[in-house]
Amino acid sequence: MHDTEQLVPLAGVDDARAHVQRGALTPADPGPVGLELEAHLVDLADPGARVPWARVTTAVAALPALPGGSRVTLEPGGQVELSGPPRDDVAGAVAALRADAVVVRTALGEVGLGLAPLGTDPLRPAARVSPGQRYLAMERHFAAVGCARAGAAMMTSTASVQLNLEAGAGAEQHDRVALAHALGPVLVAVSASSPMLAGRETGWASTRQQVWGDLDQARCGPLLGRRDPADEWADYALAAPVMLVRWTDDGGAEAVTSRVPFADWASGRTLLGGRRPSTGDLDYHLTTLFPPVRLRGFLEIRYLDASPAWPALAALAATVLDDPVAADRAAEACLPVVGRWDDAARHGLADPALHEAARACLAAAADRGPADLRPELHALAELVEAGRGPGDAVLTTARTSGPEAALLAATSGEDLA
Repeated sequence: MHDTEQLVPLAGVDDARAHVQRGALTPADPGPVGLELEAHLVDLADPGARVPWARVTTAVAALPALPGGSRVTLEPGGQVELSGPPRDDVAGAVAALRADAVVVRTALGEVGLGLAPLGTDPLRPAARVSPGQRYLAMERHFAAVGCARAGAAMMTSTASVQLNLEAGAGAEQHDRVALAHALGPVLVAVSASSPMLAGRETGWASTRQQVWGDLDQARCGPLLGRRDPADEWADYALAAPVMLVRWTDDGGAEAVTSRVPFADWASGRTLLGGRRPSTGDLDYHLTTLFPPVRLRGFLEIRYLDASPAWPALAALAATVLDDPVAADRAAEACLPVVGRWDDAARHGLADPALHEAARACLAAAADRGPADLRPELHALAELVEAGRGPGDAVLTTARTSGPEAALLAATSGEDLA
């Protein structure tokens, strides 16, 4: 927070709203794609134990240079995240992330560690291994507002594949944001790979989505899409309760243990840390908001379970959002299931209406997606046609050989790269 502008107190609620609006959506034509993939880190010799933080950081620090340029970061449960730089299209983004995943998986394998790209950890209980102040403060906030269990699971036992797509230009932005939300329940159902958590079947196809749904919906719920998206995002951000107040430049943060909407802090009605917020505080607050589609100048698509099928999922999502023909067909197919987030998380493709919409979306994307990824798209379309998803393999393995086997099976690298 060294930038002088970021240290200047906001003039009030209107100043805060204008700042969020300015950063919400940057006009840019669709096409470029950024990809991020999370995976659970597993000790291959002792899968039931969390990898100690010192071993996690030592292994990551020893990674060689990555050919695709991905940045490697760590989540509080020891999950490893690869964040690729934007590429011209989804095929380029997938190719680069695949190359990086091979290098990372190989290097970690040499020290007895594996990566399991699943929406939830099917074996180990939620447990934080990172000593980071931000995550300790997040734990305290979640406990104070009544969602400690879901907060712990979200931070330490979930993983996703995330797409970053351009916002579009002008009037197109409203339709793109609306479509990204309309597609959400369908793509949750298609990607669902998390029917287990901490060694037990949960009864949900996407337990990852269910965990997010159990968190504070003022922070994690979807935008409603009824107004200009930048205006709605600004109102969402100002109504959301402040989670953390940053008090050092090196990541130190203090938990806010009562519900204080950012608007109350900005107005001076409530002082946090004994002061009014700055622009930097507002930017930090935005990093603690987790809607299914987050506006960061671009569209951050956050609702896909991590899965060994992530290349196909990335191709599907990018195609039905960025290809005009596929987008129109997908938008029509999704109309009957708009807003059915909970049904998608609980039932997945077993819900007839979601299954029908998913089949139509795959049909729209299968021959419109990039040629390099059409085999993956067609394979996913066949799986969806049969009413199956990535989570079915997890359940089959767990029921046959136990949840440890299900976790280890996901580390095999099959279909990961």
